Amino acid sequence: MSIKAIITGSTGMVGEGVLHESLNHPDVESVLVINRKSCGIEHPKLSEIIHTDFSDFSSIESSLKGYNAAYLCMGTTSFLVSEEKYTYVTYDLTMALATPLATLNPEITICYVSGAGTDSTEEGRLMWTRIKGKTENDLLKLPNKQSFMFRAGMIQPTQGLENAYLMYKLVNPIIPLLRKIFPGIVSSLKEIGIAMIEATRSGYKSQIIEVNDIVQLAANNKEKKQTYEKL
Repeated sequence: MSIKAIITGSTGMVGEGVLHESLNHPDVESVLVINRKSCGIEHPKLSEIIHTDFSDFSSIESSLKGYNAAYLCMGTTSFLVSEEKYTYVTYDLTMALATPLATLNPEITICYVSGAGTDSTEEGRLMWTRIKGKTENDLLKLPNKQSFMFRAGMIQPTQGLENAYLMYKLVNPIIPLLRKIFPGIVSSLKEIGIAMIEATRSGYKSQIIEVNDIVQLAANNKEKKQTYEKL
């Protein structure tokens, strides 16, 4: 399967990592990134649209056709942010793009970066878990081929990339140890990117992708690659 992907959030940690894996994966034919400012990356597979209003994509709608994957990695922290603002960035802006993508590309696979602990009932005590839950639920209602909600936990950064969050830079030396002790809460940024590609290619048993599922999907992709190389 040849993947043509749209990626948002490529100027942030997760989006940059997903973009890195997509550009280096043989099954990804082309990538379009949509940013408010340039990601500063040049690659033969890569094209970029600078778009300032993420609440309305009608002006670039013609450029959104012909894609079979969307990796939605844009987001913000809930720390010291009002519920109204967090809802706007997390829910409103995500749905503003995902809705036309699903209509324009019925065969598209949407992979959304959510978070471990997201509340599907939308009634949890923590504000961010409710809003992430609503975002997941409404993405899953869109009329596209398939969607997967990636509930990432602690993330091991990819060496050499620029946009790792300070917290992860500080704890990076002990992440391998934490992963051994708490395997269900840690995955690498590389695994997240590869897992999205594998979910696009082959689907998965669940639309809610927890940390263990991220690791499994990435392993599935590696096993298939090794099999193809032996043929």
